[in-house]
Amino acid sequence: MNYLITGATGFIGRFLVEELLKRPEARIYAVVRPGSEHKLDAIREQLGADYEQLSVVSGDLTQPQLAIAETDLFRLKGQIDHVFHLAAIYDLSAAAEPQQKANVEGTRHALQAAKALEVGCFHHVSSIAVAGLYPGLFDESMFEEAEGLRDPYFITKHLAERCIREEAEVPYRIYRPSMVVGHSKTGEMDKIDGPYYIFQLLEVLGRVLPGWLPLAGIEGGQFNIVPVDYVAQAMDHIAHLPDLDGQCFHLTDTDHYALGTLINLVSAQSNALPSFKWEVPNSVLNHLPDSAIPVLAKQRWMRAILQRLNIAPGALGYVTYPTTYDRSETMRVLEGSGISPPKLEEYMPALWRYWRSHLSPQKKKKTALAEDAGNKVLFRKPKILPFVQRARDHWRWNVKSVVGKEKSLQQRVNGKVVLLTGASSGIGADVASRLAVAGATVLLVARSQDKLDDLANSIQLQGGKAFAYPADLSDGEDCDRVCQQVLKDHGGVDVLINNAGRSIRRSIKFSFDRFHDYERTMQVNYFGSVRMAMNLLPGMLERGDGHVINVSTVGVQAAPARFSAYLGSKWALEGWSWVAANELAHTGVSVSTINYPLVRTPMIAPTKIYDYMPVMSPETAVEWMLDMIITRNKRKIGLLGVAALGMYYVLPKTSESIVNTSYQVVYEAPPKKAGATVKKSMNKKSPSDLKNVS
Repeated sequence: MNYLITGATGFIGRFLVEELLKRPEARIYAVVRPGSEHKLDAIREQLGADYEQLSVVSGDLTQPQLAIAETDLFRLKGQIDHVFHLAAIYDLSAAAEPQQKANVEGTRHALQAAKALEVGCFHHVSSIAVAGLYPGLFDESMFEEAEGLRDPYFITKHLAERCIREEAEVPYRIYRPSMVVGHSKTGEMDKIDGPYYIFQLLEVLGRVLPGWLPLAGIEGGQFNIVPVDYVAQAMDHIAHLPDLDGQCFHLTDTDHYALGTLINLVSAQSNALPSFKWEVPNSVLNHLPDSAIPVLAKQRWMRAILQRLNIAPGALGYVTYPTTYDRSETMRVLEGSGISPPKLEEYMPALWRYWRSHLSPQKKKKTALAEDAGNKVLFRKPKILPFVQRARDHWRWNVKSVVGKEKSLQQRVNGKVVLLTGASSGIGADVASRLAVAGATVLLVARSQDKLDDLANSIQLQGGKAFAYPADLSDGEDCDRVCQQVLKDHGGVDVLINNAGRSIRRSIKFSFDRFHDYERTMQVNYFGSVRMAMNLLPGMLERGDGHVINVSTVGVQAAPARFSAYLGSKWALEGWSWVAANELAHTGVSVSTINYPLVRTPMIAPTKIYDYMPVMSPETAVEWMLDMIITRNKRKIGLLGVAALGMYYVLPKTSESIVNTSYQVVYEAPPKKAGATVKKSMNKKSPSDLKNVS
């Protein structure tokens, strides 16, 4: 199958090329302006295509027959099955003349080329803009009914589609995407436009207003939004179906979103963004004359504000957008294909993450500041408002946790991605199940593939979302690998629970020739946990929201004998946690520590002395973890830990004597001499070594 594409290096074009290349024997000829071949080279490299699969045809949208050379016209005549015409100017701030040349004359020239090449079908990518400001439901059969075609973009897209309908001398199909945003999985987008103006506005407001401050906005019009991957997949599928020539397809979502609803969907992505609690209904705005908003957009002071926000003045004209779109025919032809637009609520986090990482002007300013800083000492104004918001959230969520724990847990984690290490059994497995019931997407990490799969399947059978990611946290490169895979699959992690750990109980006098005990505990308890956090924290910081929970032990306060290797690693993790919490206090990212006492888990069963000691039940340990997720408190510790810490600081020598007495009382047999076989077995730990420990 041979394809000719205009606009292949554009945003939608790149994703359409990717879809077409999945078809066997696909050969794509991309019409590219001279001097822009490097753009196609980058796409070819990104997709792993060769020059035969994706080749250049030099051309110019503004010239008759796209200025395709006679030799290329002769070579490709009768060989092109489909032409996809995507090249156009999509910019509300662009002047009328270049839009006329690109959108209208460019379409006419593409039709001329299609006729000369004797193509099988001409696929025109139009836009819902052809409807103008039609007041009501605009279906796929409508065209002449368009109203309010005032903006150059709307006018030229309408005229371009008219060219297809009246001048095409080859079979054609028309596609009208609605507002196209980034990829639903990765969030990838190429420019600030459409709904991204809302991202920009809220980000600027978030710098001067606390996220909890309720604002008043307007109800606004009905906006239809689809991700670019849906548009590309739908066009590819429909283009290859028989008997659809001459028809028009709305590549839109079934749902439309009022401006106020859309703003709050974006603000929900970060605690640093304000939301609009009250809306001025459109019925109030309808009393204004039609010229009110266009005149407002032309005022010098308003243009200055919009320029500061990098918002095109023309965007103001569509805040009360009156048109909705019917997609019945598109739904019919896509039935059974598995292709449908995902819910905006589901992929908005991906859009926000990509915005923060790649498009946000604030990101660019920070990068420029870092470059200018060099070796200078720069002082900045501290952010105080985040502390006010944090204090407010602290009391609010602590009260919620007491009043209604299950409901508050659902409010905290529903729709969030939670990564839990040491998840294959014990406390980790129980916490994972509870989180899934509350609506979280749970990512299960441990070494045992079979146990993780069993747990994930069990959660999924109960209607939850769980995914298994086997990994060895004692291997730094494996930590990096699993984190990168998680980021690729889910876009980011909202809550990281470092629950995996390794404990070794042995006196120092029996450890002189066993330094590897210290290395092993540090590798899992400290380096593994910190490495997971360092991989996932950048995404949390970009979103302005996140939570890292590090599981420690009451032993850090009580300092019991025989646990120097274990407690040394936990002390290190707590030190990192304290510093991280101090550095991140203004960012919306929290770092918490749970100091568990001894918990009755399978891990402590082999140590018989624990049978005579008070222990916490696994059920209580799970409740501690869930409480920490809800409240985001800095630390969770029992009375034993508080008493032990107080005793140590008030009466350090007495505390030391008490612990030493207990150490002398309990006999400890010297470890067996490690032979070759024993050493070999010690290097091959079972999956049960990576579990929650206390």
